[in-house]
Parts: sequence; C-alpha cells; structure tokens
Amino acid sequence: MKNIGTIYVIAAASGTGKTSLVKELVESFDNIVASVSYTTREQRSSERNGENYFFVRKEEFEHMIAEQKFLEYAKVFDDYYGTSRNWVEDHIDKGIDVILEIDWQGAQQIRELLSNSVSIFILPPTLQELRSRLETRKQDDAIIINKRLSAASEEISHCKDFDYIVVNDKFDEALVDLRSIIRSQQLRRDIQLDKQRKLLKELLQQNEE
Repeated sequence: MKNIGTIYVIAAASGTGKTSLVKELVESFDNIVASVSYTTREQRSSERNGENYFFVRKEEFEHMIAEQKFLEYAKVFDDYYGTSRNWVEDHIDKGIDVILEIDWQGAQQIRELLSNSVSIFILPPTLQELRSRLETRKQDDAIIINKRLSAASEEISHCKDFDYIVVNDKFDEALVDLRSIIRSQQLRRDIQLDKQRKLLKELLQQNEE
C-alpha cells in the first residue's frame, strides 16, 4: 500500500486544551489535516459551520448512521458526534495524514477498524486546573461544567488504551511532545521506504551494475 496517510486519534477530557494543541500541530506540518466532525449539539456564537463542526439536526445525523456514513460516532452529553468516512478515506488515499479529535469511545471504534492508527491521550495536570480552564473559556454554564468534570475521571480512565500519553501542563512542552510523536511516525521504515524510493534507487544503483 503506497501513499497511504496515517490516522492520528487525539482524545482528552473536555477542557484539557486538545483543540488548541491540534490547531498548532496541524500548522507545524505540511501534510497533515484535522478532520471536521459532525455534531447535533447547538452551535456556539464563536463557531463556524464547516470549520469547527458540521452542525446537523438529530434526524439527519441518525440518517447518516443508517447510511453508514461515519467512520466512528458517539453520543456525548445527549449530543451526537461523528467522523465522515468518505472525507477521511479521500485524504489518506492521497497520502495525507489525518487527525481525528474525538473522545475515547470513537477512539475505541477506530482502533477496532484500523490497527495501524496512532492514538494519543492528553491529560490535564490536575483536576483543579481542568476546572479552571473550563471556567475561564466561558463556553458552558455551571451545570454543564460540573457534568464535564464528573465525566472527566471516566474519560481519563481510558488513557491506558492509547499508544501515547501527553500531559498538557505547559502548552509549549505538550506541543513539542505531540510534534515528536508525529515526526517519529513519519520516519517509520515502511513510510520512508515508500517516500525515499527515488533516493534509494540512486544509492543502490552501483550495487546493481
């Protein structure tokens, strides 16, 4: 299989800083993109449809489930979230790496489907810091924040199922860790043998003569 991109699954409890890290990570590499998920949750004033999420009605989402249009999907806090199968397949078939910013349930589905995917779980430094970040971003009311914090321990308990674990204490250090993971994957033997075919042919040409 040549020119096949790698799928990276990045998960974290809400408020850990995953979205900001993924944004910076994508800007660090030429050949990697972040998938835009579909969701049934209400669109926030700061969000753009098609950029942050594809916002759809519950009926439309369930129709897409029935049509098997999702690579993975999950229900979180009474709202659906899902990844378009066609969008991801189109990109990896072109040799473009794709980041899926999803929860542990979606990550589990991806691992079962694609054994060669790479999964990363991002941890907050403390639960108190997680609460502080949720409150500072001012996207949810107190009830939702408490629900997210209650769910955090359950979400974090699944970090043991991931290939890598990164702690987002200091943003720049966490970003360096993530870049290192991506770079190490790009240097894998199978990827380099395909990418460097021309170079290898030139280097080995003398032995063939």
